[in-house]
Amino acid sequence: MLRPRIPTNPLPTGIVTGTARNDVPAVPHQTPAPTPVRPTVQLTPGAVVAVIGGGTAVVLVVGAVLVSMLLAVAVTAASLAISALVIRSLVASQNHR
Repeated sequence: MLRPRIPTNPLPTGIVTGTARNDVPAVPHQTPAPTPVRPTVQLTPGAVVAVIGGGTAVVLVVGAVLVSMLLAVAVTAASLAISALVIRSLVASQNHR
């Protein structure tokens, strides 16, 4: 009842029959794909100045952010070092008493 039923396929005979057509060429003629025409970019002197100014602004902003992050890490490291020295000093002075 629960056995799968596999359909039986007819075995190939090895004989291929078909009609031969002489009016169809063996290799169809292919036309080359048209190349897309892209408009050329023309930069005016004002646009060049704007691009240079924008790039400079981006570099300055990214530089300021990176320097501020480095400064924050340095201040945190210095405060942790000072805290460690104070705690070490307090623990050492309690052991001597």
